[in-house]
Amino acid sequence: REKGDSLVEGYVSELWDFTRVSVTQNNFQELKEIWDQWNNEVRQLFFSNYGDLPYLLYMKVDNRLFRALAQFWNPAYSCFTFGNVDLVPTIEKYMALLRCSKILVDKVYSKAVNTPTFLKRLMNITGMTHPNTRKKIDVFALSIYGLVVFPKTLRHVDETVTDLFDRLEKRVTPVPTILAETFRSLSACRRARDGRFIGCAQLLLNLQEEDIEWRAPWLLLDEILYRCGDFDWIPLIGIWEAVGYAPLLVLKQ
Repeated sequence: REKGDSLVEGYVSELWDFTRVSVTQNNFQELKEIWDQWNNEVRQLFFSNYGDLPYLLYMKVDNRLFRALAQFWNPAYSCFTFGNVDLVPTIEKYMALLRCSKILVDKVYSKAVNTPTFLKRLMNITGMTHPNTRKKIDVFALSIYGLVVFPKTLRHVDETVTDLFDRLEKRVTPVPTILAETFRSLSACRRARDGRFIGCAQLLLNLQEEDIEWRAPWLLLDEILYRCGDFDWIPLIGIWEAVGYAPLLVLKQ
């Protein structure tokens, strides 16, 4: 609190006893079949534009583990609280896992100027102004974002997800948005003590037992995003809501 946290005066941070969380996922079989049919040239084109998104299709979500983990989510500080220990997924970790382009690192927000209509955005994404191969990878990326990363409505891609693609064209990293929606959905479920998680469970549960060590060799030493102005926390702008993000709480994790 003395550092100027994101809580309103008089708010008390507390963890509730139990939360019923559903982690119902879409069926990714058709997307897997499409990816398996593509040759290496098309795959490399996808990787260069959208990173390692396709690997999310093959990551299994342990529903019981997720429900157990959700019980420790602290909505006040947007982190997992285990006794006196706080843990939280960070922007840098998600960027490393998704292998986002380095050019995106320093550009977190973009100003919406003359935002195109939904139909116009959809026309751009489906490639009416691009060669056929680029058209395919854009639609495939949209499907992953809509069905895996932001699965608000099962078997449908939410219209709001197309706004994210408009920002991707401006070379804005999607990772803060992914984290913001993860935090928002976890907090909503915890406060209501019931609900369906609307976020990327695959990324949240990415660590396996063999991945845990004192130093992760795949996470390169680099600068981190940890404050905004004079505040030691950062507002993350999601698709449906903004949330607070305080990586200083877990700087040594």
